[in-house]
Amino acid sequence: MAALRKESPNAGLIVIDLQNDFCPGGALAVAGGDEIVPLVNRLIGSFEHVVLTQDWHPAGHSSFASTHAGQAPFAAVQMAYGSQTLWPDHCVQGTPGAEFHRDLAWTKAELVIRKGFRKAIDSYSAFYENDRKTPTGLAGYLRERGLTKLALVGLATDFCVAYSALDAARLGFDTTVLLDACRAIDLNGSLATARRQMQLAGVSLGEAARLVA
Repeated sequence: MAALRKESPNAGLIVIDLQNDFCPGGALAVAGGDEIVPLVNRLIGSFEHVVLTQDWHPAGHSSFASTHAGQAPFAAVQMAYGSQTLWPDHCVQGTPGAEFHRDLAWTKAELVIRKGFRKAIDSYSAFYENDRKTPTGLAGYLRERGLTKLALVGLATDFCVAYSALDAARLGFDTTVLLDACRAIDLNGSLATARRQMQLAGVSLGEAARLVA
């Protein structure tokens, strides 16, 4: 796998779910989630091509623990598409929690992919819903634009970032996760599992600080 070069015309930066509800004080806060914003902004300024994802759930989404009687957040239930972790209500469409972090320099983004808007299915990956079949359209967009090398950053390392990276690698993209520009939930060892899965899939694990030094 060739080294990622941010100035390459076929390189793109994908910023995953850097939204208020995933930052401290939010409904599903990731510890230190806001700490990565300055570094992500430096990356956004360095890459010619930038894509953002935005968790965008309708009220009463099926992944919310509140829609399952007797269930608490972070429990796992079986859905038609497999196991699903239940979450606190978060990133509800049109609410402040669903907005990008106020300090994120997001306006340079060429595309914003909204995910999780289908009420009956959750979506971690930037490329597919959690049924692993329903595409978001991102892969087609990237291919039409000639973007083959991807750097991923954002929240959370062990869920939406990792799922996106695994799909990107499976789809043939040269994929790097810049770990210092991510933060993890680490639910029952999920961070170590995600790192191992990414490495086995051929995803490079790098550092944004070196890339923008």
